[in-house]
Amino acid sequence: MSRSGALDLASSVGGKIEKKEVLSALHKYEKYHVCHGGDREKSKANYTDMVNKYYDLVTSFYEYGWGESFHFASRWKGESLRESIKRHEHFIASQLGLKYGQKVLDVGCGIGGPLREIARFRHGLNNNEYQITRGKELNRLAGVDKTCNFVLADFMKMPFSNDTFDAVFAIEATCHAPDVLDCYKEIYRVLKPGQCFAFYEWCITDCFDPTNPIQQRIKGEVELGNGLPDIRSVRQCLEALKLAGFEVLWEKDVAADSPLPWYLPLDTSQFSLTNFRTTAFGRFATRNMVKALEFVGLAPKGSPRVQAFLEKAAEALVEGGRAGIFTPMYFFLARKPRS
Repeated sequence: MSRSGALDLASSVGGKIEKKEVLSALHKYEKYHVCHGGDREKSKANYTDMVNKYYDLVTSFYEYGWGESFHFASRWKGESLRESIKRHEHFIASQLGLKYGQKVLDVGCGIGGPLREIARFRHGLNNNEYQITRGKELNRLAGVDKTCNFVLADFMKMPFSNDTFDAVFAIEATCHAPDVLDCYKEIYRVLKPGQCFAFYEWCITDCFDPTNPIQQRIKGEVELGNGLPDIRSVRQCLEALKLAGFEVLWEKDVAADSPLPWYLPLDTSQFSLTNFRTTAFGRFATRNMVKALEFVGLAPKGSPRVQAFLEKAAEALVEGGRAGIFTPMYFFLARKPRS
């Protein structure tokens, strides 16, 4: 079960980082990003360190406020956030036609929320040690530790033989790759011929204007608050898939048909009892709680600052969603040819 208490949040901030080093790690993380004078090429070159620092810093906040599945979802009227997340995960499973006994890989699996929800017979790959440790604990609590396992590895250099998996999927994970073509090529390598790769990708849309300073600010704040070296366009991702050797069966921004906007849970003008912690009141309560816990020494120094950049990222995501310049759920279904 997800951690729900304030002390759970406080004790877990920083993940595998020594508690006295959290503030220093935060400073180093911020310097990778253009918002703090960083360079995108440097962040790509050091993506492993950048992404690991990010998830060590934020995973406890994610789990506290969002649950075990760290992703957005299209949402129907009358549907809760939790229900929409489950449906989002089952959609990707249905597109792959997953069956019991198949060997399935979740690329960039986080703490394994989708793993436990849709396919209790698969491997989750992640390069963050803290998330792997937490995921194994949750697997044990869910009683799936014998059928679901985690592999600590980089999805740019996977420790699997060629043609290993019957299906591969990723949910808002490959956006962390420093080079999307190399990432897709590696997924292509480990997938069996004739089988499919399904994934949701974070993309900037055709509405994005790189000469617009407001839109550039939004993009930079989303990158900072979400551990991204860069956000690619739909066209870049589509071209990379084809260059990697995949046949693209279909692709679509599934957010476009969502009756409720995907960013609704982050919109502070909205109120929800079922997702109280992401509302304006919930954030206010969490903000002051984290400050108090830092003051008394239960949360490491820098914890309120981590929450602050996550809040700023949430605001940027809402801005980007409203402007139509960004989507976190551009869906691709691609197949590796049989020959």
